[in-house]
Amino acid sequence: MQQNRNIQIIEWEDLDKRKFYSFGVFMTMTIRATVYPATLIRTRLQVQKGKSLYNGTFDAFFKILRAEGVRGLYRGFMVNTFTLISGQAYITTYELVRKYVSNYSKDNTVKSLVAGGAASLVAQTITVPIDVISQQLMMQGQGKHLTRFRVKLKTEADGKTKMAFGQTRNMIAQIFAADGFRGFYRGYVASLLTYIPNSAVWWPFYHFYAEQLSKMAPSDCPHLLLQAMAGPLAAATASTVTNPMDVVRARVQVEGRTSVIETFRHLLAEEGFWGMTKGLSARIISSIPTAIVMVVGYETLKRVSLRPELVDSRHW
Repeated sequence: MQQNRNIQIIEWEDLDKRKFYSFGVFMTMTIRATVYPATLIRTRLQVQKGKSLYNGTFDAFFKILRAEGVRGLYRGFMVNTFTLISGQAYITTYELVRKYVSNYSKDNTVKSLVAGGAASLVAQTITVPIDVISQQLMMQGQGKHLTRFRVKLKTEADGKTKMAFGQTRNMIAQIFAADGFRGFYRGYVASLLTYIPNSAVWWPFYHFYAEQLSKMAPSDCPHLLLQAMAGPLAAATASTVTNPMDVVRARVQVEGRTSVIETFRHLLAEEGFWGMTKGLSARIISSIPTAIVMVVGYETLKRVSLRPELVDSRHW
């Protein structure tokens, strides 16, 4: 722990690992469920041509709600829950790499940047196949004409569409039949180019904003409150920096493109610079509650997982 910092950072060696993993699964699941609708909206906005279907984040939200109901906002959610595995892998990698890097550098920015990038690399290797499947499911309903694959839909009495049973298995079979095993890693490079920088940028900015806020806040201000404010600021910064690659990633995965560079060029030629900002507002909107829930959950998780003998030595 760096003594010259106002906000104390709980490091890997300070944690009771059994508590950490037990509570961590619940925290990750809660975050996924909270922000999933915004993720679905962002994906549809990024994949649509121009404004062919939705005029923006709120327009998409209300159109999906009217046409497909609440369940429409959670298309592909069940398969997406498998990202719990990648969530735990991310947390473990981040903390272990921070500990390893601390042997060579005590600079918190360096530790956060390297650990954030490494954690994202490990997590994306697990997440991409799940993302490919869940994104194809997200595009069903109003967005089905924008994807190569279709699943059976049932029309209810009120006119809203409902997924038929077995849609995930059916989607997996379609992807494998069309593209083989490589189809599940479509957009892997684009994902790495999006999420490694995003993660590497988020953590240093998170600690930077938290530390700056602590200098401006009263001395008795709870650190958790400052961290909850720093999280969204870091998320907005990282989202803005990496959004162009996130748009390319979504196009590659949903439209079945093979080249990141060609997709980037095509997007620029077709929609210009503003095409790179597509879904940014939805991304920031989803990242703000995600960051708040994640930061409050993660910092609380670390505090309740603190080894008993260290509890009284920390000031929050």
